[in-house]
Amino acid sequence: MSAQFIRTSIANGVGTLTLNRPDRLNAVDDVMAREVLEGAGDLLDDAGVRVLVITGEGRAFSAGGDVKFLGNALRNREYDRALSLVKMGGDLVRLLRSAPKPVLASLNGIAAGGGANLALACDLRIASDRAGIGEVFHRIGLHVDWGGTYFLPELLGPSQALEVIWESDVVPAERCLALGLVNRMVPHDQLGPETLAWAARLAALPPVAAGLTKMAVYEKTRDDLNRALSMEEEHQDRCFRSQDALEGFASFSEKRAARFEGR
Repeated sequence: MSAQFIRTSIANGVGTLTLNRPDRLNAVDDVMAREVLEGAGDLLDDAGVRVLVITGEGRAFSAGGDVKFLGNALRNREYDRALSLVKMGGDLVRLLRSAPKPVLASLNGIAAGGGANLALACDLRIASDRAGIGEVFHRIGLHVDWGGTYFLPELLGPSQALEVIWESDVVPAERCLALGLVNRMVPHDQLGPETLAWAARLAALPPVAAGLTKMAVYEKTRDDLNRALSMEEEHQDRCFRSQDALEGFASFSEKRAARFEGR
């Protein structure tokens, strides 16, 4: 059965997974999360793929978890359904980090919430000058998930990581480059060609050596990432059940400032 919300292709050793729900800014619900996880797994398992590129269709890389899907689940107290999105995100992060192939995120636009951490889970990131990364979870009373509590301190240090999370703003591409959240920034109309050129160089690496190098680089921190993902899942479950989360989703849909009460 063909996927609804992703496209995949393979050419010259480069497997590309495109998030393809542009009318929702590539926001991820449970169906799309499963498609992304399975699509990425299929590409990484393909012997003809030496590097995986993940990008988005339209104006955004990904707006993160689908607010409509999550809001409905929480209002109906379908907490397990909401938590399934967190769990699949954790499985996707583990897949990308453990795969013995380079994974390159090509940020065509905003990467927010889970979309931000999907990008950070990739080994390398190239960004359009129109892109940005935003840990926007607290805007709707939620906890950071999909590995953000691990990736941000690793890249920025604890203090700056907390600032990015607590401010809940989208960090523009130029600042992302300065902070080290992305490796390269290019003019928007050059993102496609520059991504393909970089992917081609990665695909030309010796596969065994490149895969073992990735394993060695991440070896020291693998357990830390797994612990962070487990803690995020536990904490997000608590947040899903809070009144603050219901207020966060209500304020989002009503386009007003949230009034959190800590319960």
